[in-house]
Amino acid sequence: MAGASLFTLIDDIATLLDDIAAMSKVAAKKTAGVLGDDLALNAQQVSGVTADRELPVVWAVAKGSLLNKVILVPAALLISAFLPMLIVPMLMLGGLFLCYEGAHKLVESYLATPDISSKGDGSMPEDAAEYEKQKIAGAIRTDFILSAEIIVISLGTVAGASLFSQFTVLSIIALIMTIGVYGIVALIVKIDDAGLYLLTHNPPKSVAALFGTSLVNSAPYLMKTLSVVGTLAMFMVGGGILTHGLHLVSDWINHVSALLSPFLTNWLEWVVPALLNGIFGFLAGLLVVVVFYGFSIIRKRVAW
Repeated sequence: MAGASLFTLIDDIATLLDDIAAMSKVAAKKTAGVLGDDLALNAQQVSGVTADRELPVVWAVAKGSLLNKVILVPAALLISAFLPMLIVPMLMLGGLFLCYEGAHKLVESYLATPDISSKGDGSMPEDAAEYEKQKIAGAIRTDFILSAEIIVISLGTVAGASLFSQFTVLSIIALIMTIGVYGIVALIVKIDDAGLYLLTHNPPKSVAALFGTSLVNSAPYLMKTLSVVGTLAMFMVGGGILTHGLHLVSDWINHVSALLSPFLTNWLEWVVPALLNGIFGFLAGLLVVVVFYGFSIIRKRVAW
């Protein structure tokens, strides 16, 4: 009897692990779409620091990302169990914050003026340590919103499972996404160093040296592209979260996409709703920027 009970327990554990693996695979597929936006955003967020500080900054943001998920996983489970109606409004606030950050960045770049506290071009404070802290803090804030979206999407795939299975799947997804995103981000920000190493450690006209030259030459363009893509991703991700919670807007986007679908190829069918979400996100973020700017003017005048 004891032997039979042991085999039954082992069988139950194996079945549970198999279910967890299957649910983790489904959750990973559903969150894969956020991964591209996460990569572009975080690579863009940690750019601009000196070469010798790039990896420490990525590591600091990765640790902050893990802490975000340590907070978000149990919080998501608790909210889902006791206050499920709060999940969508909280996600929408996070989406609006992403849109605001994107719009604020565009407005600041458009209205940028030289600052006596900055180095020559006005792009970086004299206090490099403070600039680095600001970069890390901004990247961790952005990661919090994206991590929340990943956790909520994953939670939807395990809604009917036991609490242990839900916690395990969410933890696995959180760990995989953090390692995957920041591992690739580290590779992206060091691509120019890899090219320089190949260039200086191989004969001038060798294949390796030519490849190194191409990496060095392409790195600035890659980072500029990621900066643009990262900003667009803020609007697309944030706008997508907002429209998902605003059913009228979501239905209108789906209706427009359906009307255009006969004229579009498969990949363009995805681009149209993403573009419309991005436009909505930009307008929402710009509205928040204008509101904050108006309040700041009123506050200064009242103080004066």
